[in-house]
Amino acid sequence: MKLSIERGTLLKAVSQAQSVVERRNTIPILANVLIEAEGEGVSFRATDLDIEVVDKAPAMVERAGATTVSAVTLHEIVRKLPDGALVSLTDDGTKGRLTVEAGRSNFSLATLPKEDFPVMASSEYTANFSAKASVLRRLFDKSKFAISTEETRYYLNGVYMHVAEAEGGRMLRCVATDGHRLARIDADLPSGAEEMPGVIVPRKTVGELRKLLEDDDADIAVSVSETKVRFTTDKVALTSKVIEGTFPDYMRVIPTGNTKKLEVDASEFAQAVDRVATVSSERSRAVKLQLDEDRLVLSVNAPDSGAAEEELGVAYGDDRLEIGFNAKYLLEIASQVDRENAVFLFNSAGDPTLMREGNDTSAVYVVMPMRV
Repeated sequence: MKLSIERGTLLKAVSQAQSVVERRNTIPILANVLIEAEGEGVSFRATDLDIEVVDKAPAMVERAGATTVSAVTLHEIVRKLPDGALVSLTDDGTKGRLTVEAGRSNFSLATLPKEDFPVMASSEYTANFSAKASVLRRLFDKSKFAISTEETRYYLNGVYMHVAEAEGGRMLRCVATDGHRLARIDADLPSGAEEMPGVIVPRKTVGELRKLLEDDDADIAVSVSETKVRFTTDKVALTSKVIEGTFPDYMRVIPTGNTKKLEVDASEFAQAVDRVATVSSERSRAVKLQLDEDRLVLSVNAPDSGAAEEELGVAYGDDRLEIGFNAKYLLEIASQVDRENAVFLFNSAGDPTLMREGNDTSAVYVVMPMRV
């Protein structure tokens, strides 16, 4: 195998591949990236056996072939090469070495046979559809903060993507929850997604997927089966196993009878919460909200470190209410709001609180209160 490729193009392709590779591997081949050159391009394939990413890039291929080399080492070398450099990759199968040359730099890297590299079995996908990158980015970005990190409840360690019935008809919906907060985000159902099975997309996959969704206008081809999900652009294909297990009935958690309505400027609210939480004890980080007519007082009382209070002008016309929340949860939810106003709907100090952006019901958040 022998090929030449521009440094920036190579870096982009290799960086996506190396981020999938697990740093600590008991199987040496899983630390490697599979490089396959043919025609007018080269592909870089990496896997951790749960996720597989294939990145294609244009290259001048002198001799077709394939080999595997350490993904992290190759990425580090390319990252440190000068901008605009032309990089040549030459594989000598007899010596088990890949030579990387650019200008006066020359590296010789150990390779492993391409035959040992595990390729993820292709799946029969029951649903295939296309969606704009901006739509998928919104669905996953706004929900991923609520993914659980508790390994015992593994079925909460991802985003549940499924077709749901909503007021405006059937929707493509992403939901995540960790039992303390919940995010439910809707988008119009793309053509072809009607028969899609509900799948739980793992946290790591959600993180890797984000890199495919930078270009707002890009069309992403999505394929879903009971066991796998695949996201493809014209250059990158990301395939992932989904989490086995049943996602809980989240609709039971979303309150419907909350009538006490608070409307507040989202960024002002987030900044005020952040300021008063500065003195809260790290363990609980509890912030108390006191609501009176058109007035919100945020306060923290931490006996060890001190107390803080801040008042905000808000729109509120219901009974007086005192309720406490974990400051981190409030900040994460407030930071999801793209519009100016955040609307909170309360019932009582012990019941879950609902939050949405203005009158928009396509993004709904639920947060459990704390005793303060």
